[in-house]
Amino acid sequence: MPNIKSSFRSVKTDAERRARNAAIKSSIRRITRKVNELIAAGNVTEAKDLLAKATSTIDKAVAKGVIHKNAAARKKSRLARKVNMAAL
Repeated sequence: MPNIKSSFRSVKTDAERRARNAAIKSSIRRITRKVNELIAAGNVTEAKDLLAKATSTIDKAVAKGVIHKNAAARKKSRLARKVNMAAL
């Protein structure tokens, strides 16, 4: 535990940010997993609908600074590629 007051406040705000970022990253993982499960089950139309929501969720995380824009682009690209390959 820090002795300096500003450091003490930093520890508190860092914990809040970490919790918020963890929740956002968890939502990205959750929706990505759902898309992959739909693809595995053969529900391509539902997967396409959920892909739009997943893309939106990833973009929101980038806007909030939780993940890097290139990481987001990679995640979206991989998901879209899987959905498109399943549609063939």
